[in-house]
Amino acid sequence: MKANVTIHRDFTISQIDDRVYSSFLEHLGRAIYTGIYEPGHATADADGFRGDVLDLVRALNTPYVRYPGGNFVSAYNWEDGVGPRESRPTRLDLAWRTRDNNHIGVNEFVDWCKKAGTKPMLAVNLGSRGLDAARNFIEYCNHPGGSYWSDLRRQHGWKEPHNVKLWCIGNEMDGPWQVGHKSADEYGKLANETAKAMRLFDKSVELVVCGSSSSNMPTFPDWEATVLDHTYDVVDHLSLHMYFANKEHNTLNYLAQAETLDRYIQSVSGVIDYIKAKKRSKKNVTISFDEWNVWYHSNEQDKKILEGDDWPDAPHLLEDIYNFEDVLQVGSVLNTFIRRADRVKIACIAQLVNVIAPIMTEEGGPAWKQTIYYPFLFASLYGRGTSLLAVVDGPTYKADVASDVPYLDLSVVRSTGGDALTFFVVNRHLTESLDFASALNGFPAARVVEHIQMTHPDLKAVNSAANPDNVVPKTVGGTLVDDGALRCKLPPLSYNVIRLSV
Repeated sequence: MKANVTIHRDFTISQIDDRVYSSFLEHLGRAIYTGIYEPGHATADADGFRGDVLDLVRALNTPYVRYPGGNFVSAYNWEDGVGPRESRPTRLDLAWRTRDNNHIGVNEFVDWCKKAGTKPMLAVNLGSRGLDAARNFIEYCNHPGGSYWSDLRRQHGWKEPHNVKLWCIGNEMDGPWQVGHKSADEYGKLANETAKAMRLFDKSVELVVCGSSSSNMPTFPDWEATVLDHTYDVVDHLSLHMYFANKEHNTLNYLAQAETLDRYIQSVSGVIDYIKAKKRSKKNVTISFDEWNVWYHSNEQDKKILEGDDWPDAPHLLEDIYNFEDVLQVGSVLNTFIRRADRVKIACIAQLVNVIAPIMTEEGGPAWKQTIYYPFLFASLYGRGTSLLAVVDGPTYKADVASDVPYLDLSVVRSTGGDALTFFVVNRHLTESLDFASALNGFPAARVVEHIQMTHPDLKAVNSAANPDNVVPKTVGGTLVDDGALRCKLPPLSYNVIRLSV
């Protein structure tokens, strides 16, 4: 089979916002405790943060990490996580039916972010709480001193303000499962007043308002229209979430789900444009896709905790063990964000450590890279710059979600400095290679730097503490630029990163 692609130096989509390669940590399972924080671990620093995890996070170069939730935030009192540890209360978390001793709170998280080379994206509780708690929270974090809440932070040992500039106004408030769930009208009014108050404190903050928690919600897309009608003038981004699953064990249907993601972004973009026109506004609200990942492997094993009455501390929850098939899915999701760079300005893989995460740890033991670590790593390293329009002529297949799903999925990025070109390419075909050719219009001096590839004979192959290098990338040959075109053969079910100097 053949797949032909055409790109041109001058045919661009948008500058890619680096924040598309952000992540997420929630007080859920072992994401925090024995994930990023484990005093007494052989690699732990003086603050109790695992050094092996910090090394893996730094390598990802993830610009922001969203915290502390997620569903957790909708019944969270941020004040529980500040002050002397011995005085902090242990609370029951209604979202995940666990206990939290609050040994990690906002101050420690900001310290961890600095060590990890990232920045905090904080969420406020608009479920069980509201405007007053939000305005106090931002004052505690960002005011230098001389007020009640800022002086309290200083008393707690953090003299300098945290200067957190990115804030989520609640989480998944469209979901009936959410503590404090509201209608679109109720939430829109509260979010608007909360955003106004936060902006009265600091006009420079960026605010993210809740959109739909999935495109399958019965309130989608009316939810977006109603919420934005209330908040358009005071927010910067609209939050969307989507998770991917292969419960039927149908690889082609599974990999086609990225098409649903693309339609989701397109539909919400249309709603944003409608409200912008309705308000006669010059302002552009963009999309923060601040929860996305594969999530289904752990569903059955989680039921015992989620349906029980034990209220355990930091249990093994949502610990999906990712396989090679998931590499292809994550690669296609990232390609979608790159192709939609004009709309999606923030995206957070959910989550970062242990909980549906690219990084896994054992308590008292090693940390290792899950299979999906690699496509996220390569996109973060080489997917910064300008997204180029790529016209694809190639074979397609019929799936449950669409009738014309391309076997070839790709995005193309020209580096910020303009001297490099990267193709991120997935061949979704189960059995056949693709003869890949891409015209390189406007890049007469292009030459291949490297071709990184991930393949595996077993779609269900995983990495583990005992075998952390079972599914890893390798460098392959045979890729060349010939007569103005990039040419190579893409194996079936392969993920590819092709880097050119231009």
